[in-house]
Amino acid sequence: MKKYIYPDKDTWPKLLQRPTQTVSDIEETVNDIFKAVQTGGDGVIKKYTAQFDKVELDSVLVTASEIETANNNVSDALKQAINLAKSNIEKFHAAQKTDKVEVETMPGVECWQEKRPIQKVGLYIPGGTAPLFSTILMLAIPAKLAGCKEIVLCSPPDKNGKINPAILYAAQLCGVTQIFMVGGIQAIAGMTFGTESVPKVYKIFGPGNQYVTVAKQLATKYGVAIDMPAGPSELLVVADDSANAAFVASDLLSQAEHGVDSQVILVSTSEKMIEAVEKEVEIQLEQLPRVDIARKSIGNSRLILVKDHKEAIELINEYGPEHFIVCVENEEFYLDNIQNAGSVFIGNYTPESAGDYASGTNHTLPTNGYAKQYSGVNLDSFMKSMTFQKISEKGIQGIGTAIELMAEAEGLQAHKNAVTLRLNSLKQ
Repeated sequence: MKKYIYPDKDTWPKLLQRPTQTVSDIEETVNDIFKAVQTGGDGVIKKYTAQFDKVELDSVLVTASEIETANNNVSDALKQAINLAKSNIEKFHAAQKTDKVEVETMPGVECWQEKRPIQKVGLYIPGGTAPLFSTILMLAIPAKLAGCKEIVLCSPPDKNGKINPAILYAAQLCGVTQIFMVGGIQAIAGMTFGTESVPKVYKIFGPGNQYVTVAKQLATKYGVAIDMPAGPSELLVVADDSANAAFVASDLLSQAEHGVDSQVILVSTSEKMIEAVEKEVEIQLEQLPRVDIARKSIGNSRLILVKDHKEAIELINEYGPEHFIVCVENEEFYLDNIQNAGSVFIGNYTPESAGDYASGTNHTLPTNGYAKQYSGVNLDSFMKSMTFQKISEKGIQGIGTAIELMAEAEGLQAHKNAVTLRLNSLKQ
């Protein structure tokens, strides 16, 4: 990890850069695949699956018998773990339900807001170097709670033309309605346009690599909404001498092993803690099965020594981390002053892994600094707020003149007439 001692603020923008390609580097590839899928449907999807995933598929749809076989191949212990996580995630997201908001803004003018589910949603589940079945829990559970009618899942096949059994088990458990063996850009394009097999959806959810992130952004140009720009995973830890260096190192490595383009950062007011964590990272790194991936990610990562907690929080808010771990004596300072973070983990015994899997919060979070303006996925992500109004005769008489004056001032005579006709009818 690169070490920075008391960096000047004017160096922060360069210091806090993510290890990502620019959109222009990969946009051409994404555009080409989108256009091909739009016109070629399933045939083009199968072609790109053969090219990128190295497998020839007769059909991209996962059958009921394949799901049943997969369920039998998941151990009872893992099923119990998944069910525990499902229970906690359901509890937290069910608690986010809100009642109808209703108010009479003036006598005879009733306004209210109700929420409706998005009818068709698409879930993208990465399968590459790590089959992220936990992401299904994070997306399908709130989709089901919200009342989405169609929950479509796409995940890339392995070289044997199969999807990891745990992904299929979790998908069936959480109410996914259709599962397709499609990955990468072609999966996002399939859910954007619809093909002979893959349905067109109204909103696409789920993390992915930089190509998937750009594909999701391109989907918005074709009338499909997305959860957020969610790219390579990242984590920032703030720690002082009250932290456990081994714990901090394990958290940094837990994100570093996601992919070579992940990034982890330690910010500290203690040089002693930085040195201890640096040593622990090297010790623990060599014990990881994904050591090669983690080591490349660690090369993108930072150890930053700052003067005080005030400077630390300023730097953290400038970075806007996806995951933010607080391991300091004065927790309240950071909790009161953090403005930009996807999800916050507090104390020595709250690893980021808990949020990734089973505590109940959602792990689909904004990356690449988008925590400054985006929320992580939650129940409302799968719903739309609709407003209603009903105006009585008394109400239109009370509000009508104001509408007429405002419409006339904007030069919109038909708007004024729609009120004037009603007011005149009440004078007869």
